[in-house]
This record gives sequence, structure tokens and C-alpha cells, in this order.
Amino acid sequence: MKIFPSRLAISLLAGFLTLPALAAEPIATVNGTAISAARADAMIAEQRAQGAPESAQLRDAVREELVRREVLSQEASKKGFDKKSDVQAQMDMAKQAILIRAYLQDYVKANPVTDADLRKEYDGIKSRMGDKEYKPRHVLVETEDQAKAIISKLQNGSKFEDLAKESRDPGSKERGGDLGWSNPGMFVKPFSDAMVKLEKGKYTTTPVKSDFGYHVIMLDDVRPLQAPSFDEVKPQLQQRLQQQKVEKHVLELRSKAKVQ
Repeated sequence: MKIFPSRLAISLLAGFLTLPALAAEPIATVNGTAISAARADAMIAEQRAQGAPESAQLRDAVREELVRREVLSQEASKKGFDKKSDVQAQMDMAKQAILIRAYLQDYVKANPVTDADLRKEYDGIKSRMGDKEYKPRHVLVETEDQAKAIISKLQNGSKFEDLAKESRDPGSKERGGDLGWSNPGMFVKPFSDAMVKLEKGKYTTTPVKSDFGYHVIMLDDVRPLQAPSFDEVKPQLQQRLQQQKVEKHVLELRSKAKVQ
């Protein structure tokens, strides 16, 4: 929450005199130490961001919490904790984190993701997804000979679901090798290239090599892709693109920094 202090302007003769902002009264004083209204406003803003409604009860609760924190902080200082090097290091890190958050919030505000950026990203993802979804099964083994043996068993009438128990893929072996509905972009290229060439109910008759090993792939079904609408995915796209923009900015700053 940004707080803009009011200014009291009075007319003097033919000109105007602007007086400096009047400091807000502290919300409490603990053993002679004042707790500023700005600190209370900051905590209230955090609570409201988490869904708490503005109310007198909220302000009372925040005041009590800040009083308790001040009491504990004073006791910690009496014990000398504020002089301990490890505590000072943590305090420095907390201060740094707050500064970084404020800076990045300002950067995001000054560099928003545009609707044109979002639309371009959406169209790009949609084009990479293609116009079909596939429901494949696979058996993943370590060697080409093992894959050939799987294919031979399939040709001799063995069930794919039974052979999938030999798979090295723990996520699918107990489901008969089923990988669920997916678009080709979700798989490594050798796998997706082989999958899209299969007819429904058919399997690859030669092993498919990838970085994971050798696959035997069977295509259970195929259907037209029902891509979500732009409005449905817009919030997720906005978050992702904004994060990418921030990461790029951080990398640019890092590349310019003199680090010894």
C-alpha cells in the first residue's frame, strides 16, 4: 500500500506557502519507543492482500501484534541479540529481501506484459500443440535387443499391458504403459515423431531410441485437440511472461555487475 501524506497549503498575501506533511501520530508507545502508523499500515496491507477485510477489529489486532513485537524486540536487544553476528546477518538478509521485493514490484509495474504479448504466446503454444491429442502406451527398456524382444512378443500375441510391467518407466508400468491424453509437444522428438505416424491400435515395429532408452509405442486412440480459450489461460500466461521478463532483467543486471 502506498501512502501519500497530505500537504497543508495556506495562502499568504499574494503567494502560497506549502507546509511539510504532518507526521502521523504513532499508534502506540512501548517503554518510550513509538510504533509508527506507517508500520501498522504496512501490516494491514499485508493482511488485506491475504483476504482480510478492512475493519476496526483488524486495526486493533495489528496494533496488539505490533506492541507484542516491540516488547519482544526490546527484550531481545537487552539480551544483546542485536549484536550477535548471526542475528545481524539474518537482519541484513531480511532488509535486502524487502528492498528486492519493492524494486521488482516497481519494475513489474513499469514493464507490464501487454495483451499483444499474451496473444502471441498463446498462438505460439497453440500452434506447437497441433490439432490432435494422442493416447499412447509405451514400454521403455535399456537396450535395443530388449525392445526387439518386446516387439516379437507382441507379434506372437502377448498383451501390451502385460509387457509394460517390464518397463523402466515407473510412472506408467503399473498402468499398462498408459501415458494418458497428451499432445506431441509433451514428448521428446523421437517419441512424438513415431507416435504421430501410428494408426489407432497399432504399435511401433522397430525400437524407438531416445535419451531415456528404447521405446515400444502403441497408440490407443487419437482425437481432435480441444485447446483452452485465450481467456481461460490468460492469467497463467501473464504470470509466466512476467516472470520471464523479470528473470531476463535480473540476468541483464547480473551481466553488467562487476564481481570479483
